[in-house]
Amino acid sequence: MSDADATVGTDADAAADADTVLIAGTASHVGKSTLAAGLCRLLARRGASVAPYKAQNMSNNARVALTPDGEWGEIGVSQHVQARAAEVPATTDMNPVLLKPRGGGESQVIVDGEAVANAPASAYYDDHWDDARAAAVAAHERLAAEHDVIVAEGAGSVAEINLRDRDLANVECARFADAKILIAVDIERGGAFASLYGTLELLPDDLRERVCGAVITKFRGDPTLLEPGIAEIEERTGVPIVGVVPHDDPGLPAEDSLSLPDAERADDGSDPGVLGDDDGVPEDASVRIGVPRLPRISNFTDLEPLAREPGVRVGYLPLDAALDEVDAVVLPGSKNTVDDLLALREAGFDAALRAFDGPVVGVCGGYQLLGDRLVDADVEGVGDRETVPGVGLLPVETEFSTDKRVERVTCAVDGVGPIAGAEGRATGYEIRAGRTRPLDGVEEAEAASVAIEPLGTESVATDQVLGTYLHGLFETAAVRDAFVETVFASAGRTRPDARRADRSPYEQAADLVADHVDLAAAGLGGLGGGAE
Repeated sequence: MSDADATVGTDADAAADADTVLIAGTASHVGKSTLAAGLCRLLARRGASVAPYKAQNMSNNARVALTPDGEWGEIGVSQHVQARAAEVPATTDMNPVLLKPRGGGESQVIVDGEAVANAPASAYYDDHWDDARAAAVAAHERLAAEHDVIVAEGAGSVAEINLRDRDLANVECARFADAKILIAVDIERGGAFASLYGTLELLPDDLRERVCGAVITKFRGDPTLLEPGIAEIEERTGVPIVGVVPHDDPGLPAEDSLSLPDAERADDGSDPGVLGDDDGVPEDASVRIGVPRLPRISNFTDLEPLAREPGVRVGYLPLDAALDEVDAVVLPGSKNTVDDLLALREAGFDAALRAFDGPVVGVCGGYQLLGDRLVDADVEGVGDRETVPGVGLLPVETEFSTDKRVERVTCAVDGVGPIAGAEGRATGYEIRAGRTRPLDGVEEAEAASVAIEPLGTESVATDQVLGTYLHGLFETAAVRDAFVETVFASAGRTRPDARRADRSPYEQAADLVADHVDLAAAGLGGLGGGAE
C-alpha cells in the first residue's frame, strides 16, 4: 500500500459516521451549487440531518459563519446558502478553505474562517496546501460526527489532470470523505455527452469507481430528444444518467463572477445584460440600477434582492459606461479597493459618478471608494502610494490596515438619504480591512447636510449618497423598500403595486431535484435513512 493509499484509508475510516455525496462537475458553472442546495433541502424535508460542505472554494462572494472556536469567520456564499437550504446554522466547517482572489495572480488564503496569508498559486501549494488539507479533513470529521448526510460540492471540473495530485475540492475530498460522486454536466454549453465521456475517461480509477450517476443540467426543450444520446453514453460508460434538469433558475445567490451578466456592449450597441428583466413590467415603467463591474468585484450578491423587486433592473456596467440611462448607482464590494479606484478613475467613471444626480449607495469597498481619500493605501498593494484621492461624494476617509473585521452585525436604521423612511433594525455582516471615519469638522456640521451612522458604526449619508459596511443590507425589507421607493421617485415613475411571489428559492431547488433526479437510480435513495 502506498503512503497515499494509507492516508485515504485512515481518512475514510474517520469519516464513516455520515454518508457523503459529492456533487462534482465536468466544468465550472454547470449547476453544482443548485443541485447541492436542492439536495440539502430535499433531505431536510425528509427529516435527515444534513450539512453542506466544500473542502476548498475560490470566490470573492463570502458570508460570515461561526468557527470551531465560536468566533466569526468567512465561508463562500454557496455553502452559506446551502446551510440555509439544509436548515442548519452555517459554520466554517462547511467551507474550511476559502481562496479570495486579490488580483495579480494572488489570493487571500482563509483557513477555518481566518485569513492566514496572501499567496500566489505556487506559494499556496508549496507552503499552505498540507495545512489546508488537514483543516478540510478535520472539518469533514466534525460534520460527519454531527449529521446523517454531508452534501459536498466540488469545484470546476473533477477531471483536471494537471491538478490531480492537489485537487482538494474534488479528488482529495472524494477520498477522505469516502464519497459517492454525482456528476453535473451542462448541456446549454453544447457537447454535453463528449464532456461527460472525457471526464469519466480522465478520472483516476478509484474515483471512477465512486461515480454513481450523472445529471444533465440546464436543458431546454423536449427531453425525449436526448434519449438516443443517453442510451449510448450509458452503454459506453456504464454510468447511469439519473436526471435531466430543466433550465429553471430558482434564484439562489450566485457564487462567482461567471454568473454576472455580460458587461460588454453588443455589436449593435445595445445595453449589457441585466438582472430582473423577466418580471413582466414594461421597460418604460421600470427603473435601472447601474453597478460598475469592478475588476476585483466581491459580494455582488448584495444586489440580488433588488433585482427580485418588480420593475427593478440591475445592470452591470463597463467602467467606461455613461450613466445617463441609469436611475441609481450601487457600488459593490471590492477585494482591492485602491486598484479598483484607480481603474474607475482611468476609465472616467469617477467623473461620471460625480456628475450623476440620482441616488448612490456604496457597500464596503464601494463605500471606501466614495470617500474623500484612502490612507495607508500601500497596505492594499499599490506600491508606496500612501494616500489616494477617492471619488469625493462622501466626507470621509478610509485608513487601511492588516487587521480584518469579520462579524455578524445587527444595527438600528436611521432612514435618511437614499433609504429615507426606513426604520427598525437591519441585520447583515461585515468582512473588511480598514476603518472609515468622517473628516475633521463633519460631525459638528452633520445637522445641516450629513447623517452620521444611519446604519450602525462607520456609515454616512447625505441627501443623495449612502455609504455603509453592512453587506446584506438589501435583504432587510424596510431598507430595500425605502431604497426602491427613492429610486422610483427620483426617476419620476410610479412603483408597480405588484410584488413578486416570495416563494423560497430553496424549495424551488429542492423541487428541481425531487422532480427531475432519480436518486434511487444512483444508489442514493437511502441517504438520511430514506427507502432505497
